[in-house]
Amino acid sequence: MVGASLAGLSAARSLRKQGYDGRLVVIGDELHRPYDRPPLSKEFLAGTVGEAELALEADGEDLRAEWLLGSRATGLGRADRAVRLADGREVRADGVVIATGAAARTLPGSEGLAGVHALRTLDDARALRDELARGGRLVVIGGGFIGAEVASTAYALGLEVTVVEVAATPLAGPLGEAMGGVVSALHADHGVRLLCGVAVKGLSGETRVDAVLLEDGRSIPADIVVVGVGARPCVEWLEGSGVLLDNGVKCGADGRTSLAGVVAVGDCANWYDPRAGAHRRVEHWTGARERPDAAVAALLAGGAVEPGVPRPPYFWSDQYGVKIQFAGHAAGADSVTVEEGAAGDRNVLAVYRRAGQPVAVLGMNQPRLFTRWRKQLGAPL
Repeated sequence: MVGASLAGLSAARSLRKQGYDGRLVVIGDELHRPYDRPPLSKEFLAGTVGEAELALEADGEDLRAEWLLGSRATGLGRADRAVRLADGREVRADGVVIATGAAARTLPGSEGLAGVHALRTLDDARALRDELARGGRLVVIGGGFIGAEVASTAYALGLEVTVVEVAATPLAGPLGEAMGGVVSALHADHGVRLLCGVAVKGLSGETRVDAVLLEDGRSIPADIVVVGVGARPCVEWLEGSGVLLDNGVKCGADGRTSLAGVVAVGDCANWYDPRAGAHRRVEHWTGARERPDAAVAALLAGGAVEPGVPRPPYFWSDQYGVKIQFAGHAAGADSVTVEEGAAGDRNVLAVYRRAGQPVAVLGMNQPRLFTRWRKQLGAPL
């Protein structure tokens, strides 16, 4: 198991649940045991959830695994499936689960400048939490879900917050322009400054950041900067291994890769989606939790199991006291209609359709109705 976060832990649990009783080695580049990431931008950052509450392993849980933490994978043998580690060790295996996740993209030129943060790991969250506790002016670069959650949390902590987004409308990619605009309007509702359609030129400051410089010539004063411009799959270590790479690890509908005895799960895995007829890389908690069951079944059966159809991706976000839920794929929808509530009230259920068929659903403070529509999306083909 290469990767010791949610996807790797879920795969380890699936192996034991499905009857595997052999040697199980879990390799992780972080020193921490598996922990939950969604609270890092919300409750943990706000100080209402502690590190102990992030633990993903249940009390007394024993997977009879060997944990190699703080060990970074640097290569995978094509013939013997040996995982090479940065410290020179090798771990040979009959089967390999790739669960190395994704890493936050950085802003060129920001290296070594104090006050500039990404948010992906527990260590990232610790450092950012300490800075936010001191207050000041925060600029968030990127208006996606992580950036928006950080902005919401910082606003509640009393900071002066500005969000800078290069696109004309934040969240247009996952939600489409219309509903992306509705969700992003939460910033303005709470006095958070939102600057759209402008790129960041760079940062200023000698040893510590003091401003964000925009391409249109404006300078936004900043004591703290959070860079939330997406993530890249951590798959460089697989180059030359025979595992096909294409926007992550290219997989079948059951997680199998191009190399026998190797499957991939989690944020680094680009699975084939039979509903869409295309490969998709899903960076959501539910995918990392649910898909390892199918991948492990394929691994143990040597690929002899007919792959099922993965459930449509689902994610949620909590911003400014509003619960946002989304399932499906907005891309390709030819219409979106509000079925319940009013967009202006930020209390809405919207359904995306293609040729009259629902392909995605968005809920803002509509958990019951959202759940009903989500079940329809997951109905058999």
